[in-house]
This record gives sequence, structure tokens and C-alpha cells, in this order.
Amino acid sequence: MVISLKNAAKLIGIILISGCAVFVCTLFINYSMDLVSIKDQLSSEYAIALYDAQVLQGKFICIISGGCLSITSVVMLFFYIKNYIDTHRKELGILKALGYSNLKIASGFWVFGLSIFIGAALGFSLCFLVMPIVYEALNNVDMPEVTIHFHFILVLYLVILPTVLFAFISVYFSFRKLKCPPLDLLREKNQTVPKIRKQRLGKELSFLQELKKSTLRSRTSLIFFICFASFCYSAMLQMSFSMDELASRVMAVITGSIGIILATTTLFLGITTVVNANTKNISMMRVFGYSLNECSKAILNGYRSIAYIGFAIGTAYQYLLFKIMLDIVFKDVDNIPEYSFDFPVFLGVLISFVIIYEIIMYGYSIRISRISVKEIMLD
Repeated sequence: MVISLKNAAKLIGIILISGCAVFVCTLFINYSMDLVSIKDQLSSEYAIALYDAQVLQGKFICIISGGCLSITSVVMLFFYIKNYIDTHRKELGILKALGYSNLKIASGFWVFGLSIFIGAALGFSLCFLVMPIVYEALNNVDMPEVTIHFHFILVLYLVILPTVLFAFISVYFSFRKLKCPPLDLLREKNQTVPKIRKQRLGKELSFLQELKKSTLRSRTSLIFFICFASFCYSAMLQMSFSMDELASRVMAVITGSIGIILATTTLFLGITTVVNANTKNISMMRVFGYSLNECSKAILNGYRSIAYIGFAIGTAYQYLLFKIMLDIVFKDVDNIPEYSFDFPVFLGVLISFVIIYEIIMYGYSIRISRISVKEIMLD
């Protein structure tokens, strides 16, 4: 199976998310492992308590942040593979008709796991580039200076093993998705049959309302991506402002940058897929006289509430994370400042999110207006 550069470019989402996951995990695990070298030099109870808190902090952040990003990478990998199979059903059907087995075809999908290797390698390398700056910011005057050491075991667990695991997942998932008759693939017949939902009497939906609901139901994975994008923007940016006061400016910049990268990547992927999947519907609506505003509302407006829900979850997540870190992890450490919900920061991030989200939606509305009916009919 040959994957074109256009298809490979779409894997940028997995590359960035896996890169961020490995970056965060490498940074805190490496720092925790290097902390062990100064454990015997600690004498005061305060230094020992601070040491234990920093080790627990590293484990906590790796489990929460790294685990969340890893799950997102798996979901995105499944989405990419399913989308690739759906858009290449005829080619795959021809291969099956020529006698290629499901396993033979699926074995070519290991390439999708390669994106994990690229992202993990980039995240690991970038982490060691910025690690001197981060270590300097994390070093505490009450503890001996922590020096950087390279631990090869991290390469094994954070780069090599995830690559092998995701390659296997790619082959296995594609093998399961290809278990259908060749004629169904050639006819571009989807295996999943949409459920017919009963309408309540007296509450029949208009065409635009039904189109909005069917758009949301047709690709439920996109709901996750758009919710995750707003979650990352909300949580990471509010967290970065708090880190500027509670931790260091370096950690604040890193956290904010990761949040913006994840938010823009997943939001771009989600909205682009929604528009591309509904090009025929949009073009026919324009033919029948529906305005640009009506087309945009029917296709895009259903995701607005999802985005704001994701923002609210991100706000709650970052608040609870900091409360747990300061009230539980660092409870035995003196001189730790109190943390409370920062409403001005929340309001500022919310306003910026609304402005950016609406600008992006407006940009995609313009893209909808440029969809050519002639190109759709000739496709």
C-alpha cells in the first residue's frame, strides 16, 4: 500500500500530540531520575520534604498529562486509519478482488505507526535542547544543584516501544476494518448503518436542524477533537499564567506553547474534516438557494456548544490539578503560596478563546462559500 504525501501530511496531528506527550514525560521523568543522585546529600527535613514532593510531582504530571495525550494519540490514529479506508475504498476493494488478503493489505498500515516515532523522536530531542533552561528554573536554593544525565532507558520506553506498539495497533485496527466483502468496498458501501431516530409528535425538525444533528452524529470522533482542542486552550493557557506566579516563567512559556499547538492542531483537523465531509451537502444547499450563513450554521454551529463545554472542562481540570499539587503533593513543604481560582485570568482566556474560535469559524464559512458545485458534480 502506498500512502501519498498528501495523506502523510495529515499525520501531523499525531506527530505533534505524541511529540508533546514524550516532551512532557521525558522532562519530568529525567528530572526525577536525576534527583536521585542528590538524595544522599539532603540533610534538613525541609529539603527531604521538597525532594519527595518534586519526585511525586513528576510522577503525577506524567500520569495525568502523558496519559491524556497518549489516549488522544490513539483516538487520532484510529480516526486517521478509518478516514483513509473510507476515502480509498475502491482501491482497497480492487486489491481484495485481486486476491490480496486482509492481513497483507493491513500490514502496509504500519506506516501510520511511523508518525509516532517521528513525534516521539522530535519531542525527546527538543526536550534535551531546552532541558538546561528548565533545570535551572527547577533548581531550588534549599537543595543541591541537579545536573543533567542522559538515560537510554527513556529512549526505549518513550520512543522505541511506543513506535512498535502503535505500528501493531495500526495493523490490527486496519485488519478489523477491512473485514468486509470486496464488493462493498468497490461500491463504497459503508458497513455502519445509521440508526433511525424516532421524532416526537409535534416536534418535527426543519431541514437545517436535521442536517445539523446528522452532521454531529455522522462523525462522533470529531466531537472529541473539537472538545479536546478547546480543553487544551483553556487548561494550558490558564495553567501557564498560574505557573508564572507559582513556578517559573520558563514552565509557563512551555505550558502555554504546548496548549496552543495542541489546540490549533486538533481544531484544524476537526473542522477541516467536517467541511470536507459535507462538500456535497453544502453545494446542493447553495443550488437550492440557501444562503452562506444558513450553510455555515447547519454544518458548523452544532460544534459551538461542544467547544464551550470543552473550555469549561479545561478550566475545572487546571484548577483541580493545581489544588491537588499544592494541597496534597506539596503539603509538607513550607512557604508554598496559597492557590485560588484566578477569575481575571479565566475571563481573559475565555474572551481570547471566543474571538479566536469565531474568527476560525468565519474563515471556514468563507471556505464554504468557495465550494464549486461543478467540481463536486464532476467528482
